[in-house]
Amino acid sequence: MGGMSEAGTSLPELALEITQERLNAYCAASGDHNPLHWDADFAADTQFGGVIAHGMLTLALVSRMMAAAYGLAWLESGSLRTRFKGAAYLGDRVVSRGQVTKQEDKDGHRLVTCAVAVVNGKTEEELVTGTATVRLT
Repeated sequence: MGGMSEAGTSLPELALEITQERLNAYCAASGDHNPLHWDADFAADTQFGGVIAHGMLTLALVSRMMAAAYGLAWLESGSLRTRFKGAAYLGDRVVSRGQVTKQEDKDGHRLVTCAVAVVNGKTEEELVTGTATVRLT
């Protein structure tokens, strides 16, 4: 993990295909049955113009990336500050991105701050952006 704390270090990218099967499974797991995520006729008449992924499904990719990079430290001490900027549609491939921006010693701990994002793999449009912080020691 020492190598994942240096400023400028890129975090491992993760990708996720947005399929109707995945959205249906997320509806069932989360209890979020908004027709925007499964009903093409309903979704066509919304501001999005089609079925989109749950925002929390795309955001979860950031947490998975941080867990892959920092393991238990992320699960015990990680925090996120993000904002949603766009939607992922059926057929999109979304990709997590992250880069260490700062490392500091604070209150006897090493804190690592990362710029994080989820982008549309086809268009590079940012769907989620923000900052993740993890305490390593």
